[in-house]
Amino acid sequence: MPQGEGETVRLRPPRNTLNERAVGWWRLQWLLLTALHVVPLAVLGALIAPARFWLLLPAAVLAVAGAAATVLFPLWWFRTHRWEITDDAVYVRTGFFWQEWRIAPMSRIQTVDTVRGPLEQLFRLATVTVTTASAKGAVRIQGLDHELAADLAGQLTRITRDTPGDAT
Repeated sequence: MPQGEGETVRLRPPRNTLNERAVGWWRLQWLLLTALHVVPLAVLGALIAPARFWLLLPAAVLAVAGAAATVLFPLWWFRTHRWEITDDAVYVRTGFFWQEWRIAPMSRIQTVDTVRGPLEQLFRLATVTVTTASAKGAVRIQGLDHELAADLAGQLTRITRDTPGDAT
């Protein structure tokens, strides 16, 4: 019986985790974001004596919150992000409270790209972006080893080339 005609499809969590270096990459992003807000406040607080308390207090609060986020969020994300590529589709699951499952059938894939920003290059990571005609946008697998990402892009290109397009 063809899939879709009475057959139930059961989703299971995708099998693959991200590269462990993604934790460091995310931590550096949080650290830079925190510094972007804390440093100007601290510098102004050091230079403007009458406003010192009102500038250093939010700088300290932001520094503590940023440090906590830098330590905790990347670990949390690493535990919840999963991905898998099969002959039928690309599966990505993200989130904990608001879980999002993205499934891109091979027959709907239009392009496959790899991206390596400066911080990703520093950690030898890459992002694979799978573009479909979905209004939701592209499916992204971030935090992959850069060599694995290149292999996945090649694998996806071969699979989609050999997969007939969806006639619907």
